[in-house]
Amino acid sequence: MVPLGSTEQHGPHLPLDTDTRIATAVARGARARLEQEWLVAPAIAYGASGEHQDFAGTISIGTQALTMLLVEYGRSAACWAQRLVFVNGHGGNVGALNSAVRTLRAEGRDAGWCPCVAAGGDAHAGHTETSVLLHISPTDVLTDRWLTGNRAPLPELLPSMRRGGVAAVTRAGVLGDPTTATAAEGKRIFAEMVGECVRRVARWSPGPDGMLT
Repeated sequence: MVPLGSTEQHGPHLPLDTDTRIATAVARGARARLEQEWLVAPAIAYGASGEHQDFAGTISIGTQALTMLLVEYGRSAACWAQRLVFVNGHGGNVGALNSAVRTLRAEGRDAGWCPCVAAGGDAHAGHTETSVLLHISPTDVLTDRWLTGNRAPLPELLPSMRRGGVAAVTRAGVLGDPTTATAAEGKRIFAEMVGECVRRVARWSPGPDGMLT
């Protein structure tokens, strides 16, 4: 299991490696529940985060470079690992994951990827991610700095975001409302993320894009 995250601004209240922390915690939680023996690799902490580039702290390597990294990573790991799954904590990585895992599978390597997802979650640095961080890394959430971001549904924001990135729809880099977050809610959301990862990995049914269904 390879946690895949990002290094990017998550509002004024969350750490830059929020996505990486979540992906790592989900992978470790899933490993503890799976019957097959899995190893959890050190996380890949940089991803495709160009939509957040206007905010200080963001480091993006882009989709092309990330795709190449994942392909070469998979080729190397597959020399000794029977099966490989990338556990993804950042939505901007999906294009690279789809391309890389398709390539690995076409080359005969048993690879797949799964997202860290929970039903009804908001998009970025809002209620969902803040709640999960209050559960897994509570001392790193700066609750004295959090503030409400753009709470419009993501489909409504996407046209503006495609033109101008996240900065086009929020000055603080927050999509959602972190001020409603709680550790108890984070525990529930995190359990759902782990359970969904366990289900997908145990079933092992990669779709055409390599995502486990």
